[in-house]
Amino acid sequence: MVQAKLESKKRIGILGGTFDPAHIGHIKISKVAKKILKLDKIIWAITSKNPFKNESSININKRIAFARKINLKNKFIEVKFFEKKIKSNKTIHLIKFLKKKSNELYFIIGADNLINLHKWKSYKEILKICKIIVFDRDGYKTKAIKSPVYKKYNRKSVEFIKFNKVKISSSQLRKI
Repeated sequence: MVQAKLESKKRIGILGGTFDPAHIGHIKISKVAKKILKLDKIIWAITSKNPFKNESSININKRIAFARKINLKNKFIEVKFFEKKIKSNKTIHLIKFLKKKSNELYFIIGADNLINLHKWKSYKEILKICKIIVFDRDGYKTKAIKSPVYKKYNRKSVEFIKFNKVKISSSQLRKI
């Protein structure tokens, strides 16, 4: 019985964020992460608000619907909103919830997020539960490598992924 439960667990990548709006860059890093890390699936965990950014001008339901729409062909990507279920928007609570359903968790972030990871609630615990997978964004890698988290945990819990960057961001799209 225990054996059957273990076999059903999976390797899951989590790409968290406001997805304001979701775009081809999110899809590309999801595809690269799936291939390199041999992930069974990637969850886009959409949050209502990033504590380090201004509130989104697009409501959460529209952001979720759009993210699902652009992923109709990407069956390995699941778009989810967990905040009501876990009663929190903190990454540590999301990871603890998802860890129950997986053997291995990989939390996927941009290099810009690595810079401030030491400011996240329970970041040390996050690093114990899952590996942080970092995708470079133009102009951020140098700062990210100098970040407190990378200096202390590099290679043990934090890994940079090399890939051909997409020159697009949600903030650029919002300006259009």
